[in-house]
Amino acid sequence: MHDHHHHHHATAGGTLNRAFVLGIALNIVFVVIEVAAGLQFDSLALLSDAGHNLSDVGTLALSLLAFKLATLRANQTYSYGYRKSTVLASLFNALLLVAVSGAIGWEAWQRLSHPSSVPGLGVAVVAFAGLLINGVSAWLFHRDQEHDLNARGAYLHLLADAAVSLGVMVTGIGIYYSGWKWLDPAVSFAIIAVILWGTWGLLRDSLRLSLDGVPPGISLQEIEQKALTIDGVAGIHHLHVWAMSTTQNALTAHLVLREDHATPERSSAVKHKFRHVLEHLKVQHATLETECVSVGCNAVDC
Repeated sequence: MHDHHHHHHATAGGTLNRAFVLGIALNIVFVVIEVAAGLQFDSLALLSDAGHNLSDVGTLALSLLAFKLATLRANQTYSYGYRKSTVLASLFNALLLVAVSGAIGWEAWQRLSHPSSVPGLGVAVVAFAGLLINGVSAWLFHRDQEHDLNARGAYLHLLADAAVSLGVMVTGIGIYYSGWKWLDPAVSFAIIAVILWGTWGLLRDSLRLSLDGVPPGISLQEIEQKALTIDGVAGIHHLHVWAMSTTQNALTAHLVLREDHATPERSSAVKHKFRHVLEHLKVQHATLETECVSVGCNAVDC
């Protein structure tokens, strides 16, 4: 007996969509301001931060596109629809940030030997504006970042941007009072450290989901233990869990039932109970096959 259980969930709510749109708009405006100021002041710190913010504009746009694609219906070619695009967008976002870090590091290394004169006060003022904009943008994603990988990525990026802007502001003040030119390229290395620190978890989780690994926060052992507590279940095997998107997880499994629960009515009741358990374990889609103990199914060759 095969049975498929399906819930309809909105891939991205209206609030999250608005957060992405508003976050993109705010950051585009600030990137333009920061690039203009960076060129005017010849400040690598501002240009590095602008590059970081520009990468975030791209990642926010990609995430929004992925959410839109995820709402499209399944078809003959993509039987699961386009939900997985949210995972791919998350992976691309992480890789893009690593690439940006490399570019910033190379330019900072070159400038350390030939630092240019930078108006510290002007740098501090622009960085303070960035602190406000990134702080507000991060706040837009705070509520959803615990439930969605792309929202978490946006939240972490923007929070890191706010921290970087704070660092650049402090650096500008330091240059203004001390006249130390090397502070401008030196702070770029701190920016790289912040980017990589915030990106590592996102890169790890998105790569894991891209390879259909068990989503973070889900334990196969826990699922097996919960299944065995259900009356009538003698065993479970061929258990697979993977991410359909950054918010939806799927499962397939063979449930081994005792002889007295092998009737259609009782097996349906067992599956209903197991689905309820799975919902609490963050599995929204389950495809279950039931079999009787007397079949003697081998877990490997079944």
